[in-house]
Amino acid sequence: MIIWLASYPKSGNTWLRSLLATYYFSRDGLFNFDILRNIDQFPSSTYFKKYKDLFLKPESTSKYWILEQKKINQHKKLQFFKTHNALCKINNNSFTNSENTLGAIYIIRDPRKVVSSIAHHYQIGNDQAFKFMQTEKNAIYQKEDNRYLGFNALFSWKFHTSSWIECKKFPVLTIRYEDLENETFLTFKKVFNFINDITKSKKSFDREKAKKTIRSCEFKEMQKLELENGFEEAMIKEDTNERIKFFNLGKKNNYKELLDSKLIDKMNFSFQDQIKKYYDE
Repeated sequence: MIIWLASYPKSGNTWLRSLLATYYFSRDGLFNFDILRNIDQFPSSTYFKKYKDLFLKPESTSKYWILEQKKINQHKKLQFFKTHNALCKINNNSFTNSENTLGAIYIIRDPRKVVSSIAHHYQIGNDQAFKFMQTEKNAIYQKEDNRYLGFNALFSWKFHTSSWIECKKFPVLTIRYEDLENETFLTFKKVFNFINDITKSKKSFDREKAKKTIRSCEFKEMQKLELENGFEEAMIKEDTNERIKFFNLGKKNNYKELLDSKLIDKMNFSFQDQIKKYYDE
């Protein structure tokens, strides 16, 4: 069965994926980018290339979402998957269901911090990034040989977050990126306990390996690895073909310093319910 690591883009999904991959799939609790291969991304182009469909529309691959998950679950073992897909239906095709999903961990991040990360990731302005987050029918996808592959239905930031957080079909643990950042050990243990609960596992929490994992996955360490070896999941600049730095700001992402007051006011109004629920101090 599948456990999803779900989030809106630039909300900490890669970090949690790194922590879990290092803890569960390394012997020594030391992170490297290769270890991320133990937690694949879905939906990605890999799962749809084999079909003969022309995939002329971005959403065409949605018809195979459930079928591919059934194939994944034929192995009858627990598997983690990273996703940016909203928990939604496209052309009456559900992204997933309780037959294929055991549970999900959803990472929510302050939208006022997400906006500057989106702007950097896609090399657009902050106002454009805000519009990106508000777009109701938004998606990201890969196009290869004129075929649309790896379609991820995002919708708006508000829809995306509520689609997962309010899910009743299977257990969903919601964690704040900020808690993962400020109370990493306690938040990681909370994630571990959730996984143990839904898998009915009796494995004990290895505190020392967890501490080593957390140190190995610190932002500065991952930033250093990217500088030395590159990171294949980083976006590529269209004009220079250079990769855009993936691990960019970390704790330096202070929206009060990075965004102008008008944009902050717009975001406070647009996302007021979520901000009030998760971030009002």
